Amino acid sequence: MPSFKQKIVNDPVHGFITIPNALAFELIEHRWLQRLRNIKQLGLSYLVYPGAVHNRFQHTLGAMHLMTQAIQVLKEKGIEITSEEEEGAIAAILLHDLGHGPYSHALEHSFSKKTSHELLSMAFMNQLNRELGGRLDMAIAIFSNQYSKKFLHQLVSSQLDVDRLDYLRRDSFFSGVAEGTIGLERIIKMLYVASDELVVEAKGIYSIEKFLIARRMMYWQVYLHKTVVGAEQMLIAILHRARELVEQRIPIASSPRLHFFLSGRTELEPIESWLDMFASLDDSDIALAIKDWMNHPDTTLADMCCRLNNRRLLHVELSGTPFSQERVALVKEICRNRMNLSDVHTGYLCFAGEVTNSFYNPKQETIKILFKNNRLEDIYTASEMLNHSALGNTVKKYFFCYPKEIVGWI
Repeated sequence: MPSFKQKIVNDPVHGFITIPNALAFELIEHRWLQRLRNIKQLGLSYLVYPGAVHNRFQHTLGAMHLMTQAIQVLKEKGIEITSEEEEGAIAAILLHDLGHGPYSHALEHSFSKKTSHELLSMAFMNQLNRELGGRLDMAIAIFSNQYSKKFLHQLVSSQLDVDRLDYLRRDSFFSGVAEGTIGLERIIKMLYVASDELVVEAKGIYSIEKFLIARRMMYWQVYLHKTVVGAEQMLIAILHRARELVEQRIPIASSPRLHFFLSGRTELEPIESWLDMFASLDDSDIALAIKDWMNHPDTTLADMCCRLNNRRLLHVELSGTPFSQERVALVKEICRNRMNLSDVHTGYLCFAGEVTNSFYNPKQETIKILFKNNRLEDIYTASEMLNHSALGNTVKKYFFCYPKEIVGWI
């Protein structure tokens, strides 16, 4: 193999990004990682924030860049990290999102109820490792937290990993939501390792406080924005209806890839048997199908597709308490009568559910602050500014979706 010549990528968020080694370049060039160019990072958030059309490939390169920076900072502080460990950690973060399906989290369990994007990412990594003759052994050990140096796994997956650091800055940049801006450079400069645990030096405590507040703000303003939630629920409902029609053997246009998953084959077969099929599925399969289904004879499917494609979204109510069954039933009756819809059609347009925000859980892995006397303290108790009840509790909100056409009748 010829000697590796470093490549440079111009990223709108971080500036010039250097691809650090030959393995990283080889992984980036692989078809499975290139597929992430066609998967939107923020799903349907662009229906609210028009600039939020960036993709998972961009995020992956950004996370690789931050991993490289973090490792360099730790090495400069005397933390021993070998070249093999550095290569493995960079490979692990490059591959951490391989298991994402179309529109990212929006369709997390729409294609296979028995698996998640984390499990799929691991399956992809194992298959790639076989192709590469074991060159990903270190990366897989780090990714799965089986490697002896636990702090390397924390850089990949933890309350303060480079994945979160990149997507907060990137999602804030592209959505235009300034509240998501974080002191990225300072956080990385303040990283350290104590007792094999990734910690933050005390001088960085204010940056961590802002990071946690920014993450909370981004969840409610972007990730769980009520219009985004409503649009994503519509997309989930569209695929559910399409799957029902396939089960009823009603003809429905779709790519061979999408039809494979609509047919429910994944529930009967091991993950390894359909990795290639999943790897060929991206946002374009769903977008094209929705355009075709706008003219489908099934009026329920056609109506939902027309609404989503033309941004005629459902009205969404949010509440701190569940919506009563009586109110849901009343709104469904109004919808059915006023719009002259079938019970099935009404059920797809009127529905209630819930969303949760647990952006920091002090009962699980925590962010530790390192003080000068080598004392470690959880940010949960070390911070004087953060609201502890808000920081540690899982916030749950309930949503109720129904057509805007009947708002005046409710």
